[in-house]
Amino acid sequence: MKGYREMTKEELIQVRGELIERYEKCKALNLTLDMTRGKPSPVQLDLSNDIYDTLKDGFKTAKNEDTRNYGIAPGIEEIRKIFADILGTDKDNIFMGNSSSLNQMFDAIMRAMVFGEIDSPKPWSQVEGRKWLCPAPGYDRHFRVTETMGFELIPVPMTENGPDMDVVEELVKDEKVKGIWCVPCYSNPDGIVYSEDTCKRLASMKTAAPDFRIMWDNAYVVHHITENESERGKIPDILSLCAEAGFPNRPYEFASSSKVTFAGGGISCFAANPDNMARAKKYLSVQAICTNKVNQLAHAKFLPNAEAVDKHMRKHAEILRPKFEAVQKVLKEELGDSGLWHWTDPKGGYFVSFYAFPGTATKVVAMCKDAGVALTPAGASFPYGKDPDDSNIRLCPSFPPVENIVKAVSILSVCAKITAIDKLLEE
Repeated sequence: MKGYREMTKEELIQVRGELIERYEKCKALNLTLDMTRGKPSPVQLDLSNDIYDTLKDGFKTAKNEDTRNYGIAPGIEEIRKIFADILGTDKDNIFMGNSSSLNQMFDAIMRAMVFGEIDSPKPWSQVEGRKWLCPAPGYDRHFRVTETMGFELIPVPMTENGPDMDVVEELVKDEKVKGIWCVPCYSNPDGIVYSEDTCKRLASMKTAAPDFRIMWDNAYVVHHITENESERGKIPDILSLCAEAGFPNRPYEFASSSKVTFAGGGISCFAANPDNMARAKKYLSVQAICTNKVNQLAHAKFLPNAEAVDKHMRKHAEILRPKFEAVQKVLKEELGDSGLWHWTDPKGGYFVSFYAFPGTATKVVAMCKDAGVALTPAGASFPYGKDPDDSNIRLCPSFPPVENIVKAVSILSVCAKITAIDKLLEE
């Protein structure tokens, strides 16, 4: 079959008519399919149903500390060591929180807003025209945090190696640029793994702001989908890189068990160098006496080391892999390699980035909704929800069963074809 660009106007109109007929049949099915967010499926959550059975032997830590009581503000040593092993740092660089790492990120920036950082000339709230770098497409909730705190969001294009560092290094010459969001291992939504060179350039670049910060959200560090060990994402320890480059205060790293055990009942942490840690503890000791150490102990007993975490995550991968494979299979069969569309084939993480024909993503999402398929709003992965190309759509295949994913992506493909033809007919 000829590509759409090679077709005459009459041929395009004929194909469009056939696609509209197919689309109307999809609408008549009265489907209700949801692919709006990257939630673990019930089957994945079931993998951790026995986690609290580990507490039958008691609530004491290896040091005989009673987790039911106050104290141990940084978190119990067992769980800090596990997260340290996962992140490639030292347990003393880890401070535990409750279920939400996003909460920890919000708090970290809020502390800088109110009190400033160690190397801040003044609190960030007093910086007029403050700015934040947002690699895009990226995580919408990250962008919302800094937008809510009054930062101007500056989009940075993504490359196959992470943020475009030539652009980043130019932008940080502005002293009002205070930081950057990073999801370094299986970025949200493209599934990109930052290259070692990108990590080193982020750690060592000269910035006009002495208190520039990297918010290093290592959310998917253990979330591999591929069975091929050589394809698994690996990144260096950002704390060590920044220290070696002479900027030890630059990074805050975050991680959680939200998609490892229970999304609504996991644990989170941030990692920082000793100076940043001491400063954070000063304010955290006022904010709360301690976090949920009982939950920390349950996690530490259920997943006692990095090897246990890896074994557990391979079970997650076995559930997720067929879903991601279904997305790839349908897109290839429906859309092929025409060049009008493209999409990512991630080796880990929770998303597939679909790039519709420029100028059509908003219409594609609307048409899918009318056919009973709910998708993340077009542009959600960009600052202020505005994709300049109106092309990117984040697909979230983790929650629905495979058969629903096939239906949803088939409808997406039909809508992508119709909207692309409409654009071509306008030319």
